[in-house]
Amino acid sequence: MNRGETLDSIPTDLILDILSRLPTKSIARFHCVSKLWSSMLASQDFTRLFVNRSSSNPRLLLGIVRGGEWSFYSSPQPKNPYEKSSLEVAADFHMKLSEIKQHQHHGTSYAFGLIYLRTVWMSKEGNYEVCVICKPSTGQYYAILPPQPSGIFGDLGFDPIGKQFKVLVLNILDNHYILTLGTENDKWRSIQSSLRYRPCGQSPICINGVLYYIAYDTQDSSNDVIGCFDVRFEKFKFFHVNHDMVKCFFELINYKDKLGGFPLELSMWVLEDLEKEEWSKYAYTLKPDNNVVKVNYNLSFVGVTTRGEIVLAKMYACKPFYVFYYNPENNTLLSVEIQGVGEDSEWFSNYQRVYVFVEHVKDLHQFDNTKTSINLPEQKRKPTSISISSKYDDHVRTTLISSRKNQQVTTVSRPQQDRRTTNKFSALCLLVMKNSQVSKPDCFSWSSATMLYL
Repeated sequence: MNRGETLDSIPTDLILDILSRLPTKSIARFHCVSKLWSSMLASQDFTRLFVNRSSSNPRLLLGIVRGGEWSFYSSPQPKNPYEKSSLEVAADFHMKLSEIKQHQHHGTSYAFGLIYLRTVWMSKEGNYEVCVICKPSTGQYYAILPPQPSGIFGDLGFDPIGKQFKVLVLNILDNHYILTLGTENDKWRSIQSSLRYRPCGQSPICINGVLYYIAYDTQDSSNDVIGCFDVRFEKFKFFHVNHDMVKCFFELINYKDKLGGFPLELSMWVLEDLEKEEWSKYAYTLKPDNNVVKVNYNLSFVGVTTRGEIVLAKMYACKPFYVFYYNPENNTLLSVEIQGVGEDSEWFSNYQRVYVFVEHVKDLHQFDNTKTSINLPEQKRKPTSISISSKYDDHVRTTLISSRKNQQVTTVSRPQQDRRTTNKFSALCLLVMKNSQVSKPDCFSWSSATMLYL
């Protein structure tokens, strides 16, 4: 900026472009600079610019659990095509959740920048079951008192049209409940649905505003069902699928904006013709000519990128920590060593559980600061801890917690190689999985064709 040149002389578009490159925490602080900046940063144009920039460079989000304590990191996802078979990237530390006493890990999911933790005990002074909505990019989280009965299934959904997050809780013998985040009167609302179809234990997934989950028919055990919940209109739909197909749905996935299922073999169901309801099954035979992927790595499937890459990661925090990207279309494998994740040796000596989420995108959705505090009478609390009234009601009690000790995003300085790497390796046989793809929820039959890739 030249001498005498003021901020007013700089084009607004240029200012917005510069600010859109900053971390989410910095943008939140810049709202306090002036009313003009607050209005500018809250505008739809800036929000759209920020989300588009973040979406064009999605990251890998990692959560490490040590006891009840969660630590969140993120690292860049590699570009395509690959030019090397392996590379190293540095992880950025975002926040630490130390108030959690215990968490049932089967209830963890991700939706557009937010982490949902179901069945959490927060207070060290007592056992108080809550749901937690966490935003690692800003260091904020909500503790939400669940409805009673709390239900056997819960998940976070996102409506991309209305730009709203909603929490869905399903019960077996009672009504289901829905909560819209960010409204003035946060309250669980009862919604009606057939109790004939009960959810199973597999983790649900939200794709384009629809929550998918596996269910079973209580009136006909031979029928396997996939439940669909429209987040925007809050409507349920169920469709039956082949029993053999559902058996392979070890994990529900987002495969190029379509529903997919992953079990323990590498093959894929694809809906070829919607009108004829014809399916094709693609099976991949791979050759074990690379020593990077080993059985004792305890790999798990964690997701699929928008380019269709299957992402695998170690289940536990042990050095070196690898994430693998497998492209089934060109049969290439990329191994990425993520450095700076839990550098403390204690993390790795106790085999701490690691949760990995692909296509992490930062957004500017802000939690409301005027939520009702959750107080536990006659008990002393630390300034950042949560206490919850033991009296349950149908009103949600929420609180906003900011991680005061971790206001800045800390970047671990590590040498980085070129992210674009190629790999001629044609094998991933030691971890075999299956991807079953369902395109429309009203298809009930299919035909099968098999293709082997050698």
